[in-house]
Amino acid sequence: MNESTVKRLLIVNPRGFCAGVERAIEVVERLLTSQGAPMYVRREIVHNKAVVEDFRSRGVIFVDELEDVPDGQTVVFSAHGVAPEVRRDAAERSLRAIDATCPLVTKVHQEVVRHVDQGRQMVLIGHAGHDEVLGTMGEAPGRITLVTGVEDVERLDLPPDVELAYSAQTTLSVDETTDIIEALNRKYPQLVGPRKSDICYATQNRQDAVKHLVGMGIDHLLVVGSRTSSNSQRLCEVAEKLNVPATLIDGAQDIDMSRLSQALVIGLTAGASAPEHLVQDVAKVLQDAGWRAENVVIQTEDVRFRLPDELISDKVE
Repeated sequence: MNESTVKRLLIVNPRGFCAGVERAIEVVERLLTSQGAPMYVRREIVHNKAVVEDFRSRGVIFVDELEDVPDGQTVVFSAHGVAPEVRRDAAERSLRAIDATCPLVTKVHQEVVRHVDQGRQMVLIGHAGHDEVLGTMGEAPGRITLVTGVEDVERLDLPPDVELAYSAQTTLSVDETTDIIEALNRKYPQLVGPRKSDICYATQNRQDAVKHLVGMGIDHLLVVGSRTSSNSQRLCEVAEKLNVPATLIDGAQDIDMSRLSQALVIGLTAGASAPEHLVQDVAKVLQDAGWRAENVVIQTEDVRFRLPDELISDKVE
């Protein structure tokens, strides 16, 4: 077979779990070991269908609000963070709250509080309704405005001389936030931003890896991740903006071979909340269908986040 006609599957790294997701999952795993089921988690611990269903099958009860948690029980706050009122409610209900919020999300919360304490009005760049956005907005009721795109910036009716700062949802597209930040700076030249980009290191790394795959000439990108995962959706968008079709799939069962029939080179990656075994399942199906797998390593990640103090060594009850 001519080398130019070999069907190739380029599996890129970095992909999959980030440090914040690993930490959140480890929190639930340790609690299951130490106290057993049932146990409660407010919202999805991470935005991945397979992870949530696995925990649910082992006795984890996912609730939308704390009112669904019996008094005195343990509840885990998801990786996406919660508003202060949720923490107050947990304390008033004598719930044992274990915080699995990603430290990078916590950093954004702290930025918002700092700017508001210094007298600034806040703008949060993010997606309406996302759990991370709801938690961050709760830090400054009445002092923070959500913008989801450049058009929202144009509609802002804050006075031009307002003391204004911005923060961003950690799982957005880097390119997307750049456009919005530029629009904010044009309208509010005195705008104050974070000392370092709010975009999660893993989100940026995975987007950069997709761009690298596009540069290698892929014909189609497969992203393993759930539709509730913002960072997984952004990976598809990165490819599509570079004129490469992309498909978001929960796992091998979602592969549509008819969409891939003309793809000589397929790129494969995974969102930051997608388990590696799902990637391997997808790779096996494609290999069995004739694509030759190749690993493409862009960079390695060695970030680790400390577990909550309550779960370290002998502090686990």
